[in-house]
Amino acid sequence: MTSHVDQVLGPSDDTASFIQPRATFYVTVLWVVAAVWAAMLAFYLVFSVVFGARPDAGDIVVYAEIALIVPVIVAAVVLLVFYRRLGWLHTSVHGIDFAATGRKAVHLPWSGIASVGLHGWGPFTELVVTPIGADYAQVIAGPGFAPRTRRRGEERSYVVDVGLMSPGPDVLLAELHRRIPSKV
Repeated sequence: MTSHVDQVLGPSDDTASFIQPRATFYVTVLWVVAAVWAAMLAFYLVFSVVFGARPDAGDIVVYAEIALIVPVIVAAVVLLVFYRRLGWLHTSVHGIDFAATGRKAVHLPWSGIASVGLHGWGPFTELVVTPIGADYAQVIAGPGFAPRTRRRGEERSYVVDVGLMSPGPDVLLAELHRRIPSKV
């Protein structure tokens, strides 16, 4: 990796942090799993009735219990798996540091960023950070999978899930606009 000189102008404690709160992550996983699971159960119930099954009141109660219990358990297991590896992002005078959920962290100096932008909506909003060159991005050693990337031709961008971060994506976009107004 090539080291780049990044002239730092400003106070060294000018840092903004964005994190994914565990409770917000859990509730979002819960409602997504519940929606998918309820649709699957409804499809299975309709499918079984079409092919001759006649559920009685006891079967309906079992389906209702399964519809309520399974999403809670699945969301809890997902939270336990990612408990210490939820996404985060820090901005400072030195650049931007970020990690997507379950991924390794990346550091980019402000001078090494070609563009940034938000894509998606609501809890599925993603920040796409495109460095000027591959040698500007420094992957920080630590637990997790390789950073999330998106390739378009020769251009390689880093993707971070920011929809659930606190403060929200609008505040993040304002912070990035303050730091690099011509690239947002």
